[in-house]
Parts: sequence; structure tokens; C-alpha cells
Amino acid sequence: MIGKLPDNILNALLETLPFEFSVLDADDNVLGWNRHETRIFRRPEGIVGRNVRDCHPPKSLSKVEQILSEMKEGKRDEARFWIKVPVGENKEIHTILIRYFALRDENDKYLGCLEATQDIFDIQKIEGEKRLLD
Repeated sequence: MIGKLPDNILNALLETLPFEFSVLDADDNVLGWNRHETRIFRRPEGIVGRNVRDCHPPKSLSKVEQILSEMKEGKRDEARFWIKVPVGENKEIHTILIRYFALRDENDKYLGCLEATQDIFDIQKIEGEKRLLD
């Protein structure tokens, strides 16, 4: 990043991003996440510091392990997939885009992983063009 953000600006930015995210360290331990009130996948605070393997359902665990292993080996920098999930009071089915990004330092050393989750239901409806302030 170019420039240095004051902590209060950085925290506000992380809470304002239009997606929820979780961050893992190089040993696959959960460092933290942003706290959107609208979070799709809510987590108890007790997960901080725990291994990510303790946070995923068994049916997806082998895929998560494969992604993280390939990131550590330098074979992969991103994984992207999407699932259908009931959302809201009326349980309307939304498409949820989930992306994993390898976090690397300036020497390409693996530092951990960013998992970003975004409800793209409204984005999928976009058509045509809308100009600034239209």
C-alpha cells in the first residue's frame, strides 16, 4: 500500500468494505474478521486463534485444505467459487461468491490467507449503465 492510514481510518475502511472477510495466518489460525451486522456466515469471537479446520463443515474441509496447501506451495494465489444460500427473513436464495487470496510479503513469502465472502444477488441484476449521481 502506498501511504499510511491512521488506525481509526483503517478500521473504518475494513468495516465498510462491501464484503465480509476473515484472515488466517501462515499456520492456518484465524486472526480475525470484519463485523458486518449483515454477515452471511456469523462466527463467535471464540474462533479467533483457532485453526481454520475447526471452523469449516466436514464436507468442505478437504477442499479448504487443498487450497491452503497450494497457496503455501506457491501453486495458487486465488480460489473462487459460489454457492446458493437462503438469506433474510423470507429465506430468498442468493448467490454467495467466496474468494480465497494468498497473502504474501514483498519476497513472495506466504503470510496467510484472506477469505472474502460477498452476496452478489443484487450485482447479478445490473444491466446497462448508471452514471455517477444518476
